[in-house]
Amino acid sequence: MPKEYRRYSYWLDACGDDLTPRPPLDGSIDVDVAVLGAGYTGLWTAYYLKKREPSLKIAIIEREIAGFGASGRNGGWVTAGLQLSLPRMAERFGFDAARAQHKAMTATVDEVARVIADEAIDCDFQKSGALRIARGEHQLPAIERSYATYQRFDLADDYVLLGAAETEARIKVTQALGSLFMPNCGVVQPAKLVRGLAHVVEKLGVTIYEQTAVTDYDGGHTPRFYTDRGEVRARTLVLAGEAYLSQLPKLRRQLIPVYSLIVLTEPLTDAEWEEIGWESRECVSSNRFTVDYLSKTSDGRIAFGGRGAPYHLNSRISDDFDRHEPTHAMLRQSCIDWFPMLKNVRFTHAWGGPLGMPRDWMPTMSYDPSTHIATARGYTGQGVATSNLSGRVLTDLITGKHSDLMALPTVDHQSPNWEPEPLRWLGIRYTQNGFGRLDEEAELTGQAPSGRSLTEWFGRH
Repeated sequence: MPKEYRRYSYWLDACGDDLTPRPPLDGSIDVDVAVLGAGYTGLWTAYYLKKREPSLKIAIIEREIAGFGASGRNGGWVTAGLQLSLPRMAERFGFDAARAQHKAMTATVDEVARVIADEAIDCDFQKSGALRIARGEHQLPAIERSYATYQRFDLADDYVLLGAAETEARIKVTQALGSLFMPNCGVVQPAKLVRGLAHVVEKLGVTIYEQTAVTDYDGGHTPRFYTDRGEVRARTLVLAGEAYLSQLPKLRRQLIPVYSLIVLTEPLTDAEWEEIGWESRECVSSNRFTVDYLSKTSDGRIAFGGRGAPYHLNSRISDDFDRHEPTHAMLRQSCIDWFPMLKNVRFTHAWGGPLGMPRDWMPTMSYDPSTHIATARGYTGQGVATSNLSGRVLTDLITGKHSDLMALPTVDHQSPNWEPEPLRWLGIRYTQNGFGRLDEEAELTGQAPSGRSLTEWFGRH
C-alpha cells in the first residue's frame, strides 16, 4: 500500500504541496553529481552546485519523498546554534576556530532568509529570535554561564540576558525567572521550506528520483550508488541522509538515530494568546537535559517538542518509533505546565522522527578527493540552518574553490565511531535515563545539577 505521507507530521499535512511521489529511477544512469537524500542537506548542496556550475548534471536519490525525514518533521528552528558548545569546541580546535564557526552559523541564518526571499519560497519564515528560559532557580546558572561564555568569546553583542519581568513581557511562562535572548534565530514551517526548495532545484535542472532506495555505495575510480532500481554512476557522490545514513553498512557506527517527538495544539483563541503574549514568534526552550523546544505556528498553534523516546538496539529506524505515547503524554503535560491557562486545550497532532547524532556531537562536512565522496551529517537536531552551511561548504569542496569556510572546524572533520552493540545501547540508554533523573531531581530540589555525575560526564558537550 502507498504511504500516506501527510500523516508523518503536521508540517507535511499542512504544507499545501502535492505529496505524490516523483517517478523512481528506471535503470542505471550516469551523472556528474549523485546525491543521497532529498532533505535539506541534499537540496541545499544541489542548489549551490547548480548556481555555481549550471551545466552540472545532478541527480538526487530519495527512498521516500522530498522532506520525508527530519527536514519535514523538525521543530522549525532556524538557529545559529550547534550541539557542541563553544568551550568544548575551543578545547578541541582552538579559540579562534570555535569563534569562526559560531560567526559562520550566525551568518547562515541570514543566508537562509536571503534564499527564501530570492526564490520566493512561501514557508512562513520570520527572523524572530529565540528565548532560552530559566524555569526555576536551578536553571538560572545555566543561562548565566552561557552569557558569560559569549562574553569570553567576544560574542555577547549577539545575546541579551533578560530578567523575569523582561522575559514575561515577551512570553508568560510559569516559573520563568529569566532568559537568554538570541536575535539570530528564525522560525519556519519546515515542510514548506524543504518542499519549496525541492521545486527550486528542479527548476534549475536537478532531477529528483523518489521511491528509490540506496542500498550501498562505492567510491574510487567509478563512484556509484547501488539502488533497488539500478546503479547511479557519478564523478562525485554526496551522502546526505542524516540519521538514515546509519542504515548503510559502511556508516552504521558513524551516527545513531535518536528520536525527537512533537505535539501540537489546536489554534488558540485571541483571548488565550492575550494571556500568553508571545507576539514575536520567538523560538523558546528551557535548560532541561532532556531538551524541550517550542515554536508558534503562523496559524496560531503551539508546537511543543522534546526528547524522551528510547534509543533502539542496533540503531533501528521504524515508522513504529515515530510515536511513543509515554513521551507524547509527557510533552502534552509539559505544555500545560508551561501554560496553565491552556488546561482545556485540545492537542490535534503528535509525531516524531529520528535525528542523526555523532559520537563527539560535532557535525561533519567533508569531501575526499581520492574516493570522490562528499558528506554532511551529524546535526543532532540543529540541522535547519546547519544544512545550509553544509551545502555551501560541500559546493566549495567539490568545485575546488578555496573560501573562508574551508578553515571551519566542521570541514573535513571525522567523528569517531560509536561503540559496537550492545555496549552502544547500554551506554545510550543509561545516559537517556540519567538525564531524566537529573531533570526530575533538579525540579524537585530547586538545585542545579552538580556537573560531576557520570551521566553529565557521558553527555558533556
